[in-house]
Amino acid sequence: MRKNSIKNTRINGEVQKELSNIIRSEIKDPRIGMMTSVTAAEVAPDLKTCKVYISVLGDAEAKKETIRGLKSAEGFIRHMLAKNMNLRNTPELTFVLDESIEYGVTMSKLIDEVTHKEDKKDEENEEN
Repeated sequence: MRKNSIKNTRINGEVQKELSNIIRSEIKDPRIGMMTSVTAAEVAPDLKTCKVYISVLGDAEAKKETIRGLKSAEGFIRHMLAKNMNLRNTPELTFVLDESIEYGVTMSKLIDEVTHKEDKKDEENEEN
């Protein structure tokens, strides 16, 4: 099975959805922030491993604690994933902090600042 086959893409989506539900409703660890979301899940074609990309709203310490809490609950999450999904193998989970959303917000703010400065310059030039 190729990495980007239709079957693998569908499995990635289902695993992502199921992990989101498990993290949101099943885990009671106080280290895991309320604003934690699963942005992507990449299951290997042999269904042995899965990289789970996690986005956390908060400071660096909150992100570190959330990843630590998820790693400690990995066995429980994997058990729940096996219980809720019918896969040949339940993949081993690796949690990775996804900062692409924050990066996008930062870049958007920088673009807005630049365009705002240019608008002010244009207004000043029109007045003179």
